[in-house]
Amino acid sequence: MTGPGLAAGALAQALLQPRSIALYGASDDPGKIAGRPLQFLQRSGYAGRIYPINPGRPQVQGLKAWPSLDRLPEVPEQVFVLTPTGQVLAAAHRCAALGVKLVTILASGFSESGREGLQREAELRDLARASGMRILGPSSLGVVNPRVGLVLTANAVFAEPELPVGKVFVASHSGSMIGALVSRGKARAVGFAGLVSVGSEADLSLGEICQATLDDPGIEGYLLFLESLRHGAALQRFARAAAACGKPVIAYKLGRSEAAAQMAGTHTGALAGADDIADAFLKDLGIARVQMLESLLEALPLAQRLPLPLFRPDMPPARRVGVVSTTGGGAAMVVDQLGVRGLQVQCPSEATQERLKAAGIPGNAGRVLDLTLAGTRYAVMKAALQILLDAPEFDMLIAVLGSSARLQPQLALQPILDSASHRKPLMAMLLPDAPQALAQLSRAAVPCFRTPEGCADVLAAVLARRSPGAPACPDHAGAGAAFIDEAQSYAVLDELQLPHAPVLTAALAGPVPGVLPFPFPVAVKLCSAQILHKTEVGGVVLGVDSAQALSEAFATLRQRLAERLPGVPCEQVLLQPMCQGLIEVLLGYRVDPDAGPIVLLAAGGIWAELVRERSIRLAPVGIGSAWEMIGEVRALQTVAGLRGQPKGDLAALAQAISALSQLALRPELGVVQAEMNPMLVLREGQGVLALDAVVMRKDWVGP
Repeated sequence: MTGPGLAAGALAQALLQPRSIALYGASDDPGKIAGRPLQFLQRSGYAGRIYPINPGRPQVQGLKAWPSLDRLPEVPEQVFVLTPTGQVLAAAHRCAALGVKLVTILASGFSESGREGLQREAELRDLARASGMRILGPSSLGVVNPRVGLVLTANAVFAEPELPVGKVFVASHSGSMIGALVSRGKARAVGFAGLVSVGSEADLSLGEICQATLDDPGIEGYLLFLESLRHGAALQRFARAAAACGKPVIAYKLGRSEAAAQMAGTHTGALAGADDIADAFLKDLGIARVQMLESLLEALPLAQRLPLPLFRPDMPPARRVGVVSTTGGGAAMVVDQLGVRGLQVQCPSEATQERLKAAGIPGNAGRVLDLTLAGTRYAVMKAALQILLDAPEFDMLIAVLGSSARLQPQLALQPILDSASHRKPLMAMLLPDAPQALAQLSRAAVPCFRTPEGCADVLAAVLARRSPGAPACPDHAGAGAAFIDEAQSYAVLDELQLPHAPVLTAALAGPVPGVLPFPFPVAVKLCSAQILHKTEVGGVVLGVDSAQALSEAFATLRQRLAERLPGVPCEQVLLQPMCQGLIEVLLGYRVDPDAGPIVLLAAGGIWAELVRERSIRLAPVGIGSAWEMIGEVRALQTVAGLRGQPKGDLAALAQAISALSQLALRPELGVVQAEMNPMLVLREGQGVLALDAVVMRKDWVGP
């Protein structure tokens, strides 16, 4: 079920193939926003029944007008409410009372417009839940399904004739983007199976809509324009289901700025900025996130040629790129842009160069095979492509074409088209403006690009996808959570079998312990859930090397507490032996309100926020993913045996990352945040050791 009383199939039917539509507040003037949907529906040949609702006119744009929903001869499957904001709630309530399956709301003025708007949107949400009627919007520009002539939108772009039909489904937070993608797609011979403007998602979410269409054989891939990760759980369910049935998902998401999702009390929230989390969220769900709008239309053919999973655990990822070109300058730009995104072009091997030479293929086989003008001859390019595609050193091949792509497309493109069925992906980047050639390649489902930046963007995005791992437990809300003190936090680590330095607690106002379970020197720290960043308030004394120094440390901490934190409760101190390792890391976990549980690895200690070098994954993660995270934090390469330097126990760190991430599967522990900073990485074979821990939990009492 997608919601009360409406299954996925019924939702898809009412949304994309309704047999009857009421246009509530339809205008007789097709030039007005409220008049466009009727004009578009009649022009596109929609075969269903259309009921304009307008009590002030007997006819609207040549069709009989009806004074109210109650007077219709049937209950319409979908109602598009075109009225001003003030009339929307009354219309929605009337639709619910009549048993309408789906209502689309054009008007704005809801959650984006202050307290009154929030109240209006809450009423819509409550109505949907109580009645079982689904609501698209508000602020939705409508729904388009070119396959059945459904152009139920107020977007002016759809006034253009010949809407391209294809197998791509678009869902967008921005209503204007569905029109923009249609116009751009039309120029590239990209057709669409459906486009939905989801608006504010008061009820129906983008992920829920997409998931309801997954069984549609006429849809082979999805393009998403995201302004946020609202309703992240629904988006996650859709992405996992799409990956399972082999339908690629490409996303363009706004928000790459440094606006961070701050969370009080830990570094993890500050380090894991909102866009970092979104990036990990999308990649970990197998969604290719592109950085350029044009790439959104260009990425799907390559994603279909490189389906998930991209590689088996016993095989390296398919990342070795070969380049053949008729233009040295164009090839150099592609190589440069790939390098900027961390992708390296593979040189042809000596054996491949020998095969090229034996075939009489001219050109310079350096970093790329530059055929120059000879590559515009069919026989030369076709033979070169065959040899390079068969070469074991390449996982994929990019053909970069110069002026011939525009002036002689029949010669330049035919070798590519005739080689496109090879088991390895073959892509084309056209240096000149060659719209006819791009359209021809697109119709043949050959990944093709208009710019080197777009080519590199798509390749990097598709290769960055990861096969979705195990989903987290759903009950991870953070309401009612509170921080616990460091000693209690170590009890949580013990539950997860995460190693930490030995600890001893003592009363701050009581006698100093006479015998310690570990040798001097020791660290002495204030221990209170109200004091999380102890060093910032002088709540730590390090290097205490004798019983006398220990007594003095207690006195110092009592004095600092009274002077710097008057009134803050703190009854305990915590003692630990002084420990040293090869490097310090920060290992953190948190439940993001949109993305769900994440795990973060970063440079630790005082460098955590200064260096801001981190790796993020959706939790839980396995050992393999933990090793990938280690590889993404460059500081850790200093303890990977670089140039004879001592090796750190990175295997133990990988185990610790995976162990902490299992909090996502342990809702009974009630942990919504956990952080170890610093965690020491010891020498190889000696493990890792947490020297500090901060945990926020709800409804849990440690052992």
